Amino acid sequence: MKVTIKEIANAAGVSIATVSKVVNGKDHNITSATRQRVLETINELNYVPNRIASSMITKNTYTIGLVIPDITNPFFPEVARGVEDYANQAGYHVVLCNSDNNLKKESTYIYMLQEKMVDGIIITSSTSSVREESARNYMKIGIPIITVDRDMKDFKTQGKILVDNTKGAFEAVSYMIEKGYKKILHLSGSMNSTPSIQRFEGYNNALKHHNIDFDPDLYLEGTYDVEWGYEGIKKIMDKKIDFDSVFCGNDLIAIGAMKAIKELGLRIPEDIGIMGFDNIYIASVVTPSLSTVNQPNYKMGYKAAELLINFIKNPSKPDDEVVLETELIIRESTL
Repeated sequence: MKVTIKEIANAAGVSIATVSKVVNGKDHNITSATRQRVLETINELNYVPNRIASSMITKNTYTIGLVIPDITNPFFPEVARGVEDYANQAGYHVVLCNSDNNLKKESTYIYMLQEKMVDGIIITSSTSSVREESARNYMKIGIPIITVDRDMKDFKTQGKILVDNTKGAFEAVSYMIEKGYKKILHLSGSMNSTPSIQRFEGYNNALKHHNIDFDPDLYLEGTYDVEWGYEGIKKIMDKKIDFDSVFCGNDLIAIGAMKAIKELGLRIPEDIGIMGFDNIYIASVVTPSLSTVNQPNYKMGYKAAELLINFIKNPSKPDDEVVLETELIIRESTL
């Protein structure tokens, strides 16, 4: 039989109100000895709080949603880990949803999380340009939303956690140019996303800064995966376009590009230099190890959860935007 809060109160020799305060984390005016006695009694009797009933009273479920576009991309599990670590410290649970870069699926998850009465949502959208209708619907749900990695300009959120992609790409491409690479191919991810747009901007700015004309033949748009990196190199080689290095939209693209280049019998970095973006774990263990741009993905998730939960606790808090810095990581794939 399920233990009630009244039974906990009787066994601990305290009031029902005291047990309720301890269970709901509102025990700041309760002595540490009393709190400890209540917690020990809860543990001994295996009491499980009825969160549904509690949420109907407090209007809080102490649950947040996390919607990410691709759980197979090693970048996002680290973001999710950061979200979960802060949420757990703050007494919140996290519901993880993977949209598979599908806007329709993403919208379905948003409404599902609303039905589950989550207190807020952290989202990395499958696109940076949500349709106007979707934007209006997102705003109607009345749940605070924090965006991570994608700057969704079409609707108002309660906060954004971004990185300076433009600066990171500029520094990476500038380094390559200064090392002697002049014909730098850019294999980009989808230009529907803010990171792709900003990384292309940084690439182009670096070319201009070093008086190198942009060559449209040295730019290909694709997807953020290994297959695209491999396919992109094959396409360029089939067109017999001359290039001496590749700046990739992320590390997965770079790893696919490295595979194709090796199959062609070319040396990395002597014949072709490779630069990635993200600094996922595998970048340091491939051969040769991959030069890349580090993103603080764990910190992005951690700060997103901090921003969201602070807003949940204080809805009058002004909207906030946090822009984190990147770091150039030089390894063996560039000269």
